[in-house]
Amino acid sequence: MSLPAAVGAVLLVAAGVAHSYLGERYILIRLFRRPDLPHLKGSDVFTKRVMRLAWHATSVAWWGFAAVLLAAAYPSARTVASAVALTFLATGLIVLVGSRGRHFAWPFFLAVALCAWLVARAST
Repeated sequence: MSLPAAVGAVLLVAAGVAHSYLGERYILIRLFRRPDLPHLKGSDVFTKRVMRLAWHATSVAWWGFAAVLLAAAYPSARTVASAVALTFLATGLIVLVGSRGRHFAWPFFLAVALCAWLVARAST
């Protein structure tokens, strides 16, 4: 195991956890109390869901980069493509569940996950 890859991955995982927790506690909650949020699809509920999804998707992306960094420590395209596939699978599922299927990005992310998985399967 590469020490720099491991340290970098741990830092990215920690940053993602801190970003999600602190953002939820100190930024999103306060932002959602504002009376002037735009109303998308009839109310501010969808707006709040999308903002929350976007915030936490950043953390998922950082965790995915942690996996890519660890995978890059090994000379295999398969491990890197697998890390990308898992990252976009998680992102797609979070958007699908979090928006209750109302945000159009989930099929895009799941398609990227499928493409990366196919790359991983074809790689040696």
